[in-house]
Amino acid sequence: MAIEVYWGSGSPYSWRVLLALEHKRLAYDSHPLQFSKQEHKSPQMLRMNPRGRVPVLKDGDYVVFESLACLLYLDRKYPEYPLFGTSAEEAGTIMRVICEYQAYAEQHVTQIVSAVFLDQLDQQAEAVTRAMHIVGGEARTIEGRLGNSDWLVGEQPSAADLTVFPGIMLLRRAMEKRESGDLRSRFLPMEATYPAIARWIQRVEQLPGYERTYPPHWRDTVHRS
Repeated sequence: MAIEVYWGSGSPYSWRVLLALEHKRLAYDSHPLQFSKQEHKSPQMLRMNPRGRVPVLKDGDYVVFESLACLLYLDRKYPEYPLFGTSAEEAGTIMRVICEYQAYAEQHVTQIVSAVFLDQLDQQAEAVTRAMHIVGGEARTIEGRLGNSDWLVGEQPSAADLTVFPGIMLLRRAMEKRESGDLRSRFLPMEATYPAIARWIQRVEQLPGYERTYPPHWRDTVHRS
């Protein structure tokens, strides 16, 4: 029985799991859900995840949700093409990088992206300015790490890359929108502001199966970075 994954287009958390499935060359049945129709809160979905959120991974009778729990399950269940390294030390470093991103950057990325997409930059100007300052600092940390290595940890893609990448892509998409105004120049063009991150994005985009994970509703977007 194939793995089933329930996900939403543009959800960075869903994107992590799709990238992981492709990285591990696993067969899976894809179930894209429409947020606009509240399909992620249908009775079927709530039976699998009472929180009504995606992604949800179903493997036989086992159901797991929360993106990092999905990544960990996949790595333990299907160890080929590891996501958390090949040693305790590497696993610890990968988890540390993930925790750093979650603790110091993720909520601020979400705040910026939400303000842009909801056209609330004027109302949230002070909070967004503060968030941009924090995210800029974390981006410089990531830039420094990628300046010395092709991947965030080790010599192969890991759960760290798959966790951070969707958030950066979502931020880039927000900065490309007209509503982002003057904020755009702080990140774009990324080849000039964060060249190591830009090269890393290209490497991720070249991974096997990447195109199958790309958010469908983003495909008509023209990048202006």
